[in-house]
Amino acid sequence: MSTDPEATGPADPATAEETSGVAAVAPEPDPAGPDGEEPDAPAATEEGTAPADGEGDEVPADADGEKVHAPVDVPGAGNEVPAGEAGGGAPVSATGADGPASGGAEDGGPGAEPPVSGRGGVGESPAGPTPAPQDAEPDRSPSDGAGNGEEPDSADSAAGTGETAAAETGEAAAPGLSEAQAELAAQKIERERIARRKAEREAPVDAGAKLSGKAADLLAAVRAVESGAKPSTVFFDDAPATPRRAAPAPPQPRPATAPAAAPAPTAEDIGAVRAVLTRGGAPEGLAGAAAETLGEGAADLLAEDPWRLLAVPGVRPAQADGFAQALLGPAAGPADERRGAALLGWLLGQAALKGHTALEAPVLEKALAQYGVPAPAEALEAAIGEGAVLVFHEPLGEPGPQAADVGGDEGDEEDAPRPVRILVGLEEHALAEESLADGLARLTGTFGGPADWSEVATGPGAELVRAVAGHGLVTHTGGEAARAEPLALLAAARKLGLRAALAAHAPTGDAVGVAGLLSGDRGPGRDADGRFDLDLLIVLDAPQLDVETAAALVESVPDGARLVLSGDPRVLGSAGPGRVFADVLAARACPQVVSRTPDPGPLGELVSGIGVGELNQVEAPGKEIVIVPVRDAGEAVHRTVQLVSESVPRAFGIPADAVQVVTPGHGGAAGTRVLNAALKERLNPGPGRFGGFDPGDRVVHVPAPGRAVPGRVVSADAQGLHLDVAGVRVVVPKERVESQVRLGWAVTAHQAVGARWPAVVVVLPGDAAQALSRDWVYTAFGRAERHLSVVHGVDQALARAVAEVLPKPRTTRLTALLRALTAAQQPQG
Repeated sequence: MSTDPEATGPADPATAEETSGVAAVAPEPDPAGPDGEEPDAPAATEEGTAPADGEGDEVPADADGEKVHAPVDVPGAGNEVPAGEAGGGAPVSATGADGPASGGAEDGGPGAEPPVSGRGGVGESPAGPTPAPQDAEPDRSPSDGAGNGEEPDSADSAAGTGETAAAETGEAAAPGLSEAQAELAAQKIERERIARRKAEREAPVDAGAKLSGKAADLLAAVRAVESGAKPSTVFFDDAPATPRRAAPAPPQPRPATAPAAAPAPTAEDIGAVRAVLTRGGAPEGLAGAAAETLGEGAADLLAEDPWRLLAVPGVRPAQADGFAQALLGPAAGPADERRGAALLGWLLGQAALKGHTALEAPVLEKALAQYGVPAPAEALEAAIGEGAVLVFHEPLGEPGPQAADVGGDEGDEEDAPRPVRILVGLEEHALAEESLADGLARLTGTFGGPADWSEVATGPGAELVRAVAGHGLVTHTGGEAARAEPLALLAAARKLGLRAALAAHAPTGDAVGVAGLLSGDRGPGRDADGRFDLDLLIVLDAPQLDVETAAALVESVPDGARLVLSGDPRVLGSAGPGRVFADVLAARACPQVVSRTPDPGPLGELVSGIGVGELNQVEAPGKEIVIVPVRDAGEAVHRTVQLVSESVPRAFGIPADAVQVVTPGHGGAAGTRVLNAALKERLNPGPGRFGGFDPGDRVVHVPAPGRAVPGRVVSADAQGLHLDVAGVRVVVPKERVESQVRLGWAVTAHQAVGARWPAVVVVLPGDAAQALSRDWVYTAFGRAERHLSVVHGVDQALARAVAEVLPKPRTTRLTALLRALTAAQQPQG
């Protein structure tokens, strides 16, 4: 490898030392940064998806991919959640998976919140340091990922109750009904009862009141499992007597276009909310967001239950406590049932931002205790009784020894205990996972049987073609070169006259974007039942599917059609909750085709090694890989601008517009903000007369969290900012420009996933060392097609990250649900 892409010599002879490997040693940067302040951790404002644990544990992005709603560490959620850009309140430092997060004035830097009620108003700094909840994670392994930072201390509590507990879930079910099915059915019945009970109740349950009936029975089962005893089977008594059908009736399909958004709050609504916020000492600027989040009657809801303010993005527990104390006075105590319910929902929301769809009950109880709730078990009980959260018993491992195997009666087999874990989750995520599992099982159950595709099962992708010919659901894994195989499958299907479509995370020349496909703007139309009018759907970049998007996608695939999920499981994972692709692979519910097509050349060799934890020295005679050591962030910015504007275009004939810069985060002295400002000044200087943008600016359009689409500014008028996005004209309304459009010469790896450029410059400043992980490096380096320059200032941290820092695990339910449903479809006997 060379240190500069130009054959004539290094861009800066004083610093471009000759090196032969990616892990070249650079001078140690000053950790304090140029101004002596602790730098913004780049990843603290970057992502939204945590590394993929299979995909890892990532925090979903806000409008520009930053973690703005993850101010505190959720025990068991994988790691501490770094501060985001838009978070309010005191800048409390938090060291997490993505590096030290110094909450500067720009990023808001929310840190861990004090677990005490009534500590300051919204936007005020709590008095004195308070420890954040400690992580509680399961044991790490290469298969399920590991955290990106220091190993948490409380792993024992994350093990929860599943290690020694036993539960009998089949006693009330008829023969053939699996434990998971009985649990699903009982849970649905319980939700209906909760809804009826809530409708009939005239007043809310008083704080600290005891529950009765089904909720009390459920809590008793939870407590029994936690203590290691056999739980009561009362909760499962209402399970249906017959198992689910092998091919469940399809759910109500989604409309061809996205449902109409909820009406925007009126000026009167916002004014009423503003008045309540003012009474509680909260910033008036929260009025619009609070009115939109809480909906109709938001002012009355806040006045009655001030802790509902926690539902507003960016608000943290200490701020909600201060607001409640200002409104309620002495009545706003830490034991208030409303506070416990709001904290529980907030903790689960933070976990969802990190990719979890549920958390173990002991983890939540510990977190509630650390936020000052005096009786966390009762708070969890009350939330379950109110239907604010759902609880699930998930069997672990294989069934224990049967009684018949040791000389017992054959009828005693149902009594053999199995270890379980108690999971608690929000309804929207639980329903999405169940709907997704049902939809995937439906596709395997309604498939009409093998077809004769022999005449097209030749050449690249032949193995994939044969698998799709005989199955309704197929997964396909491989690197960038393997993407040719789904394209060959698409051509083969169309040759046979089948209606086939290709979708990807972001639209390309061959594929429509998943978002455009779901909205009906792109891709095939819908049939009379509202499902896609096609016979085969191939989805690329499957690791980027969060559980809700995947559920909507699968619901739209018609019965009897084929679905192929294709992607590289080693890249960064989805921005939203869930680890869909990894869970489907783990469930082994369908054929899995593993591509044998290697990524070519020195770049392919380098990236393939990173995928298995090896940072190899690769021969690059054509200067495909260049290492540029730097001493500090200022030098990193200087060298990056030089590479993009001069060195790479001159050495390889690649125009500057085709060179993409990738860096670990938005903040810091060499984050996307600083780099984009420097690159704009060099490549497209201008006054920024269109809300900070000028015609010709490269930008990233983020219409929704986790979706970053590269584009270019064309013009602006009264309608808004006009962009060219993949050849399509997009107009961003003026009021959304600030939140949805960012300069795009430099992006984060999470924004870059799913796209490739002829040349990529990866910037690794010294303050990014703790933000690096194997899947981040794999994703960033893999964006380059012809040339990769690494602006290297992290010394040996790069090699350590590749070898040791695995993706963080996510807690999900999809694997267990899918295994149970597909097992029920297997022929008995």
